[in-house]
Amino acid sequence: MIRLDGVGKTYEDGTVAVVSLDLDVAANTLVCLVGPSGCGKSTILKMVNRLIEPTAGRIYLDGADVTDTDPVELRRGIGYVIQQVGLFPHQDIATNVATVPSLLGWERKRARARSLELLELVGLDPEVFAKRYPHQLSGGQRQRVGVARALAADPPVLLMDEPFGAVDPIVRARLQDEFLRIQRDLGKTVVMVTHDIDEAVKMGDRVAVFAAGGRLAQYDAPAALLGAPADEFVAEFVGRARGMRRLAVTPIDPAHLEPMDGVAASELAGTLDVGATLEEAMALLLREDKAMVGVTQGARFLGVLTPNGIHRMLRADVRSQQERS
Repeated sequence: MIRLDGVGKTYEDGTVAVVSLDLDVAANTLVCLVGPSGCGKSTILKMVNRLIEPTAGRIYLDGADVTDTDPVELRRGIGYVIQQVGLFPHQDIATNVATVPSLLGWERKRARARSLELLELVGLDPEVFAKRYPHQLSGGQRQRVGVARALAADPPVLLMDEPFGAVDPIVRARLQDEFLRIQRDLGKTVVMVTHDIDEAVKMGDRVAVFAAGGRLAQYDAPAALLGAPADEFVAEFVGRARGMRRLAVTPIDPAHLEPMDGVAASELAGTLDVGATLEEAMALLLREDKAMVGVTQGARFLGVLTPNGIHRMLRADVRSQQERS
């Protein structure tokens, strides 16, 4: 869906923001760009919708070179969410959400209906919020409106620059979960900038780690990134806690479950579906202070997972990632 071919950006003063970047973003996936401040993440995002023009290379959107497209028309076909949200303070929330459809010439009734539909989608009751103004909303609510506005014209691509960075951790986690639900339902192609490796690992189907000077250090699935960092920079950036972070991206593997022979149901912390992660399993074990959790697949009981089983799964996953790299 999105392809960057040898894309670079050097400013007139000689500052190199991005170096010869090759990057492919598959349709209907969410890719996170992460790295230290000044590594070119936001510049890359702005080059995709031509808020900034590259000085080298080509950017393709669904096979078409974006430099051959009128930049205004291009931006109207791409959803864009920023940390500051940028709502119009003199317009009510429904009108804010309908901004792009109105610019595209949608009939007023249709644009209004789409606006109310999207407020519902992002968890804001239209009956309550449609006629409010931005100053009457909390930070988290304004972020939800920003997402709704970006989706209003049903764009195939969504660009997000630190979209959840200005809210407290609890609200941020809820917004992340809500957006992942929306992404699953709508299947948009999303490129998201974040400075937070935990957010990148949680949100991204793939994660691109950038070093200073706009160099792409590694582009991989979260599990591969954490299990087999490409170099010392990536290993340091993902942190010493990457072993713990791997719990969140490693699914339960039925091959490492144990039979329930001789185990009473009362000894279990509860049950989880086989699609759950090791983080969910560990949290359940700790919360219930039990030694094992049952794992099911639909109505079928597969076996029990113990702390030793979690350890075996993590080791097996590391070996798998190392073999692939």
